[in-house]
Amino acid sequence: MTNSKQILAMIRSHAAGDNQQFLSIAEHIASDADKAGKNKVADEIKNLVQRVRSQATNSRPVGPIPMAAPRGELSSLVKASYPEVRVSDLVVNSDLRERILWVVREHRERETLEAEGMQPRRKFLFSGPPGTGKGMTAAAMACELGLPLFKIRLDGVITKYLGETAAKLRLIFDAMHTARGVYFFDEVDALAASRGSENDIGEARRMLNSFLQFLEEDQSLSLIIAATNHRSLLDSALFRRFDEAFAYANPSPEEARQVLRNNLLRFDREALAWSEVDSCAGGLSQADLAAAAENAGRVAVLAHERVLTTEVLCRALSDRANIHRE
Repeated sequence: MTNSKQILAMIRSHAAGDNQQFLSIAEHIASDADKAGKNKVADEIKNLVQRVRSQATNSRPVGPIPMAAPRGELSSLVKASYPEVRVSDLVVNSDLRERILWVVREHRERETLEAEGMQPRRKFLFSGPPGTGKGMTAAAMACELGLPLFKIRLDGVITKYLGETAAKLRLIFDAMHTARGVYFFDEVDALAASRGSENDIGEARRMLNSFLQFLEEDQSLSLIIAATNHRSLLDSALFRRFDEAFAYANPSPEEARQVLRNNLLRFDREALAWSEVDSCAGGLSQADLAAAAENAGRVAVLAHERVLTTEVLCRALSDRANIHRE
């Protein structure tokens, strides 16, 4: 029932302290037992895995564990957290959701791939308008894998001196080996704007080359995600360094409704004229929709005896849209 590869993979994951991988292999063994008609054994393994996962969730630290908390100069370049958002919380199209889940599966079953001489994909480019779910996806991946999320503060990384910028990038990429996690470079276009642009200078080109070299040479177990709001500004050399590129867009009418519903759970939403709400929500990002829902909720609580009306919600959506017109 349990083959030698599974046993070796479990021992390796235990030795590496990778509990998520250990439990993932245990779940595979339970599945094999189920198929072999060993239902009692399968159920016992599943129950034990569920118990361990529940204990891990309940005992998860409020902040990053000391080992993962950036120290020294690194603390000014990286913000660490343990997100609690899941892939199921994301409002994205079904194709993108499936691709995200597949990445999670590859890392949960890393030992299985390694046994066949393969590796999970680790380097990703997220592109799309602001507020469309790029950062939330990075957080969800970290949560699903039980890893810390490290957000890179590029404003602290970039300096007018190439040597300083390269040294700071080296600190971050070195940390990927000692603290496995999801490393999120937001608005990476600040580092990697097209080398053919009018504002290009030799300094910026060398800075990009440093980033590309570190990215290409990285052999850690960490996930590296670079996000941009302006894909067209990125140098074509950047794309070749990534294993996969995910494109994000403003939500469809159905997705916009879901975002609003998710952010208005405390209110009765059935009386809302959704066709009218759809018109008001058109063109807004997930972040804008969430902010508008929050504002509408405040008005409903303070001025309308906790009753949320279509008029109140549409006003909040229109106000949010006006921010981008001013």
